[in-house]
Amino acid sequence: MGAFEYVAMDESGKQSKGLLEGDTPKHVRQLLRDRNLFPVSVTEVAQKEARRQRSFSLRKGMSSAELALITRQLASLSQSGLPLEEALLAVAQQNDQPRTKSILLGVRSKVMEGHALADGLSEFPQAFPELYRATVAAGEQSGHLDVVLERLADYTEARQELRQRITNALVYPIALVVMAVGIISFMLATVVPKIVTVFENTAAELPPLTSGLIATSDFLRDHWGLLIIGLGLAAYGAWWVLQQETPRRRFHAVLLRLPIIGRLTRGVNTARFTRTLSILAGSGVPILEALKISAEVVENLPMRDAIIEATLRVREGASISKSLAASKLFPPMMIHLVSSGEAGGRLEEMLTRAATGQEREVDGLIAALLGILQPLLIVIMGAIVLTIVLAILLPIFEINNLIR
Repeated sequence: MGAFEYVAMDESGKQSKGLLEGDTPKHVRQLLRDRNLFPVSVTEVAQKEARRQRSFSLRKGMSSAELALITRQLASLSQSGLPLEEALLAVAQQNDQPRTKSILLGVRSKVMEGHALADGLSEFPQAFPELYRATVAAGEQSGHLDVVLERLADYTEARQELRQRITNALVYPIALVVMAVGIISFMLATVVPKIVTVFENTAAELPPLTSGLIATSDFLRDHWGLLIIGLGLAAYGAWWVLQQETPRRRFHAVLLRLPIIGRLTRGVNTARFTRTLSILAGSGVPILEALKISAEVVENLPMRDAIIEATLRVREGASISKSLAASKLFPPMMIHLVSSGEAGGRLEEMLTRAATGQEREVDGLIAALLGILQPLLIVIMGAIVLTIVLAILLPIFEINNLIR
């Protein structure tokens, strides 16, 4: 049976939408007629998602919060002994997002056809990343799907919490920057011209600071539209350039060499890599495949290349720690922990410790950066306002000379 989205009309002409399970679209249409509904369109969920992923869409996948929630629900229901298809149905019915519900019913339909859960998830690759699918497949093969789902739930929730902490930490600085730019632009475009008009009719030469302020104010008032368009084009141009692999690789290499940003970039990607590799290794995924999948979650291209090269060395018989250390891009503490895990047969535990340590270091760096950034933004805003005030006051201090 498959999951189908339908649009139908009742006898009064009222339109209704929903989801039904059936063998074929014809079967679903008959089910609708049995309910005294006239089917308008019937579309299989899997086919609709496939078309959506091929077309342009601002949101092709499932949010990390939604993925964490449904994973935790599936893990809890699986550990309670509920059959998988019933667990998927229960999670789908509890979800308020129509698209997420249709995806879950699509996965359930594949499971009811006799396919494995990982095969059902592979029908929706944008919603369930390769890491997720590979871990589920390993759990099914080992017969411990409930345990693997519990680990995946912990992993997805941890990633969501880290992302949420970073987002919450950036709210205040972003709001402060937006407010500062708005206030300063308003002063230059409206307040300053009215104040400095009295000085423009004088024959004396204005101070350079005042002349520059007047010129800036005139430019903002006369060309604000072009300025916004120019900034938009510059942002789009930078985004387009960074979509190309060679410029993006160079940009990522520069990030790694910066004093504080490089340490933050290294920490974030190392934490993501070690956490992913820990989940995969603990779930029974072969280490070479686990390294390959873990490389995909690393966003920094030089670090990703280093992991791919390390995978080739591991395939030839080298240890993971020495293979990763060859690039000199990963923190020494992480290399030592991995080496200790390999020597003592506790690779999963040491990878988890390395990930936890890197996440704590990243949290500390972000807190320190925000602690510096917030007062720095206030000082910069105060300096700009002081400059505007001085530009207005300087001619007043020389008012006698300007009158003569």
